[in-house]
Amino acid sequence: MRSAGKVASYILNELKEIIKPGIATIEIDRFVEKTVKAHKMKAAEKGYCGYPASVCVSVNEEVVHGIPSKKRILKEGDIVSVDLVVEYKGYMADAARTYAVGNISEEAKRLIETAENAFFEGIRFAKEGYRLSDISNAIQNTVEGEGFGVIRDFVGHGIGSDMHEDPQIPNYGKPGKGPRLQSGMTLAIEPMITQGSYEVDVLQDDWTAVTVDGKLSAHYENTVVITDGEPEVLTL
Repeated sequence: MRSAGKVASYILNELKEIIKPGIATIEIDRFVEKTVKAHKMKAAEKGYCGYPASVCVSVNEEVVHGIPSKKRILKEGDIVSVDLVVEYKGYMADAARTYAVGNISEEAKRLIETAENAFFEGIRFAKEGYRLSDISNAIQNTVEGEGFGVIRDFVGHGIGSDMHEDPQIPNYGKPGKGPRLQSGMTLAIEPMITQGSYEVDVLQDDWTAVTVDGKLSAHYENTVVITDGEPEVLTL
């Protein structure tokens, strides 16, 4: 998982240079697939429950599971979330980032920064002895404290030899609930937040989830190992 996490991190960092006005979202998919193969690893999202691409690329009001397309051209002022899962020797690492396309609004910048900040506030509680919902509560407090919404329909999750394992990790909830965290647990913690309502619809492609009010959404995710001390983030 550490090896897969390093490749996921490398790809997400490289995408900072690739994502710019005028590119089609399919170019992101091609770069991810090529890079993963070059490292003799696998893009685990491809074919997962029939998903047709190597990576999820979600633009503006798209929350998650956007399908890359040669017809979807990024333009100045867009924000784009990229979510990928790298598999190596049967084990997974899952990560996501939201990128600015050229110059974006101050509100969009604040939304992206809040998603990232919420992750780091959450993992302050990703330590042995805390309860799972202590992470969830810290994320929710950070996001709502900035006036943004927390998606309810999609949550973080355990990860290992399967992409999605127990337990589910909501980005909201009261503290002190759920299983007690233990050293060795591997979790995909992923704030998904919105500029407005947290309610979503799924488009006719049966994958792309969008905000019902058409407002922006941001996503920040890493794969994290619980230890007896500070958490280890595998995808940074």
